[in-house]
Amino acid sequence: MIDVIFAYRQAINELKQAWGETEAVAIARILISHIVGISSHEIPLSKSIILTEKQQSMFDAYLVELKNQKPIQYVIGETEFYGLTLKVNSSVLIPRPETEELVHWVISECSLALSIIDIGTGSGCIPIALAKNLPNAKVSATDISKEALVVATQNARNCKVDIDFIQHNIFTDSSIALKNKPFDVVVSNPPYIRESEKKDMMPNVLEYEPTVALFVSDLDPLLFYRRIALVSKELLKQNGHLFFEINEAFGLETKDMLVELGYGNVQIKKDINGKDRMVKATYSA
Repeated sequence: MIDVIFAYRQAINELKQAWGETEAVAIARILISHIVGISSHEIPLSKSIILTEKQQSMFDAYLVELKNQKPIQYVIGETEFYGLTLKVNSSVLIPRPETEELVHWVISECSLALSIIDIGTGSGCIPIALAKNLPNAKVSATDISKEALVVATQNARNCKVDIDFIQHNIFTDSSIALKNKPFDVVVSNPPYIRESEKKDMMPNVLEYEPTVALFVSDLDPLLFYRRIALVSKELLKQNGHLFFEINEAFGLETKDMLVELGYGNVQIKKDINGKDRMVKATYSA
């Protein structure tokens, strides 16, 4: 049997070839914390903790998956998002820090919002975080994937929030199917990575995360934004707000498209890394 410190060092040594030293350290912290049930800052003080036979078995099995560059979030089946623990699997994207920034923007701008819908919800991270932090809001969410909605529904239940989840295809299904409209806020983080950008992406994303939620054709990179913006004109109340997470390369193009569709007060917001990552627009019929 091995102690926590030995396991932590072993994980780093076995993972650094596949992930690099910095990422291996971060993954090892999450792995040990999850298996042993301690916080990451307790690891250096936990030499006296010996892994049980069951924990050792989990550790060995998880290392095999991680060395194949399977994301740690899928390996352990959960991730942290905006202070919440959410279940994730290969049916949904792993929520990113940029999306936390989008959620924070919505919360700070729309504290009085009574009705919100998230289009393309995946794990449910956006509507669940909004419902947790805007307790007076009525929150709905859609996704084309039945499997994703199963995950999102479980996450909402675990986080003790009430979300109205709807299976819906934004391109083919009538907006009549979307309940609780009109909405004060429409928010979406749709597919925005161009097919040509695949060459610059890591195998852990390309081989494990759902491509339908990631990629869009180079021929029409604003496809999802345009469609959601069009449908949102039917969904939003007078002076309602539309929030997008966007591809950093298309901030101005997204803004121009929204203006052409009749939206006003279009704002581009940079993320913590200084990249154009979010857009807010107001619709007045």
